[in-house]
Amino acid sequence: MLAFETDCHIFSGCGFPAPGLHSFVFEPLFTINGFEFNKVMLLALLSTVVVVWFFWAAFGKAKVVPGKLQMIGEAGYDFVRRGIVYDALGKKEGEKYVPFMVALFFFVWIMNIWSIVPIAQFPVTSIIAFPAGLAGIVYVTWVTLTFKRHGFVGALKNFSGYDKSLGAVLPMLIVIELLSNLIIRPFTHAVRLFANMFAGHLLLLMFTIATWYLLNGFGVVYAGASFIMTILLTAFELFIQAVQAYVFVLLTANYLQGALAEHH
Repeated sequence: MLAFETDCHIFSGCGFPAPGLHSFVFEPLFTINGFEFNKVMLLALLSTVVVVWFFWAAFGKAKVVPGKLQMIGEAGYDFVRRGIVYDALGKKEGEKYVPFMVALFFFVWIMNIWSIVPIAQFPVTSIIAFPAGLAGIVYVTWVTLTFKRHGFVGALKNFSGYDKSLGAVLPMLIVIELLSNLIIRPFTHAVRLFANMFAGHLLLLMFTIATWYLLNGFGVVYAGASFIMTILLTAFELFIQAVQAYVFVLLTANYLQGALAEHH
């Protein structure tokens, strides 16, 4: 729902058209053999195109003396490499995972940014399927790497926190650790990103629609206050969008670090 899609105003006999779950449902742009392609899928596809285009343009013909686009690309790449991957995994272990982490960070970030882009005005990650899909990729990578590094028995010990010195509490600890690592961890990884973007979009919609709704009679005064809140929330969302991309990739790096670490 967008603010300009309704003619309803205060004092005109209609209620406030509050945003809700219907604000996250879109009619399909087209259907092919029962497959529906909607706005959210289009934005996800565009996010892929934007990320691929940016790094291709920045590094496709890299120069010793970088141009502006290459400098921006190098800064972003180096931020993820040094600020996330090296800190969590170390340079030796982490170098091979840098491209994956960089792609993941910028893909999530661009999907978030659509929330404040005119016409698009929707964060892709506020639809749970997208964070869940990305968390699933991380989960499979993490579990596979754990088995590859430690073998079958070692991986089970890694997942379960096995430590025979714990004595009688060991069975309870194994159940808790397995539940936490193999079920709760991927769930929270996805929901953390989804919930923040979902709530942020609802807030933006609320104040945007309220600004339009209050534009009638004395309500204009309140509309001005609502408009200011919309601007402030938009600026705040810019910050949150980057933070959520950072947190998602930071957690990914921590999971991989746990897979690579020796079991104690």
